[in-house]
Amino acid sequence: MNIDDRAIQFYKLYEQLASATANINKAPDVKLIESLLNQIAALFRLSKGVTRFYRNPAEEKSGGGETMISYDTGVEGVPVHSVRFVTRLMSISTMTVYMSPEETPLSEEELRYVDLTMRTALAYVSRNRLQDIAESLAFFDDSGYRNTRSFYYYIEWKNHPGGFDNKVALNYNLRHFSLVNEEIGRENGDRVMKNHYNQVEKLIGNNGIVARLGGDNFVCICDSCDFPELLSFLSEGLVSYDDSGDILKIRTSIGVFVIPDNFTTTTPIDIMGRIIAAERIAQSGKHGHLIYYDGNLSAQKDKSMRIQQRFQEAITNEEFHVYYQPKVNTANGEISGAEALCRWIRDGEVISPADFIPVLEETNDICKLDFYMLDKVCRNIRQWLDQGRRVVRVSVNLSRKHIMDSRLLDNIIGIIDRNNVPHEYIEIELTETNTDIGFRDLKLVVSGLQSAHIYTSVDDFGMGYSSLNLLRVIPWNVLKVDRSFLPLDDEDADSIRSIMFKHVVSMAKELGLECIVEGVETPAQLDTHRENNCDLAQGYLFDKPLPVDEFVTRLDKRLYEL
Repeated sequence: MNIDDRAIQFYKLYEQLASATANINKAPDVKLIESLLNQIAALFRLSKGVTRFYRNPAEEKSGGGETMISYDTGVEGVPVHSVRFVTRLMSISTMTVYMSPEETPLSEEELRYVDLTMRTALAYVSRNRLQDIAESLAFFDDSGYRNTRSFYYYIEWKNHPGGFDNKVALNYNLRHFSLVNEEIGRENGDRVMKNHYNQVEKLIGNNGIVARLGGDNFVCICDSCDFPELLSFLSEGLVSYDDSGDILKIRTSIGVFVIPDNFTTTTPIDIMGRIIAAERIAQSGKHGHLIYYDGNLSAQKDKSMRIQQRFQEAITNEEFHVYYQPKVNTANGEISGAEALCRWIRDGEVISPADFIPVLEETNDICKLDFYMLDKVCRNIRQWLDQGRRVVRVSVNLSRKHIMDSRLLDNIIGIIDRNNVPHEYIEIELTETNTDIGFRDLKLVVSGLQSAHIYTSVDDFGMGYSSLNLLRVIPWNVLKVDRSFLPLDDEDADSIRSIMFKHVVSMAKELGLECIVEGVETPAQLDTHRENNCDLAQGYLFDKPLPVDEFVTRLDKRLYEL
């Protein structure tokens, strides 16, 4: 073939190549483009063509990037021409073509044809790779997980009559994952999370989607036929994290919305809001760690929003009141302390703590309420001291939300000192069920409080993830045993509950801790306290939580008749 014939053949092929690579509104025909490049390479006696794509100059310098072999005859060759293409976003594409030394070298005109083809191919590669990068940035986070935008895009794509038929939506959280990171290290923890995600993705397959909301929170949509196996894995899945085959058992809290047939959305929140509402209840664990969405959850969500909206106004208007429940010495009936409990009274109506405390726990509003309550207690104690009344130590509950606050100790001590209250009259009560916080942080808080001569107590002992470890590593003053350990009136001394109660109280005393049990309601339960040498009791047998004035009257009397 002479040069003129070769030129005619080239322009025919190149015209098709330019047309195939130029239409940005239509998905490219990759096989056609590859065929045309191969034909042009053969036309000019090339043995191989190699394309490389780098996202940035650093990737090029390090030798990374993506390598593509666009043409290869298998014949050894030497490089005869290279082209380098840099975009305004600093991505880099290069192409090098090779020719066998035995072939006739490229003429100047042939080289121009080859160069034109290479630049056209590089423009196509750069444009498509940049589009891939843009999509990756838009729909994936920095760790390679699909993000919320990706989940919303899927919902919008499926949003047509029948699009969600036989689909189930879930929002799940990896329970106690901070403890996993603490146990095996952050790097291995990241591997566990990614492997868990990959397994969920595999179970869902191409019939759904899983995306990461952030942290250890995920959302997904799957076919109803895949749901049972997915639910089984999420409930208690085994996940490996290193080459040695070490595995961990990962449990989750799950909110589920079984999407009705013919369901359509006006916004992705129609699905997202339902599964998030269910998952929040699941995460609390009060009704189990698997919650299905129903209409009642929607009403509960509206109620939660009203509480959050009214909270700041309620703080300003001092609608939250301190009620005191006495702690009684089981030997002589003397009031030895009290627990401060919050009651919200709005327009003469008492709002139950069960209605507003969990809602405020979802945000940092609970921290504002805790400090408000501590300040109220300190003001009451200061008033009683100024009046010359007898004063007892008062315990104030703090939410787990505080524990990571580096200024927590300063804030607590600041409130107490601002009210000029001796530190020994305050006890800070922390709930033992807070298993998702590091022991180290909790120990720092407790130790700091004790250094300031402020008492600390662990509440609901025995209900948590690692109760004995809490006692081993943290220097508490008071152990408050959960009422579920207190034997019922008709239980004998050989019952499991009686034996456990006996040994928990004995252990506390041997460790030098004050021991108190709340929920004492009958004389028989009081007798159980005495028989086991439990010094303090709290419950309706003595008094319900009392308003300030009633508590002061009771405190002045000093004793209960036992």
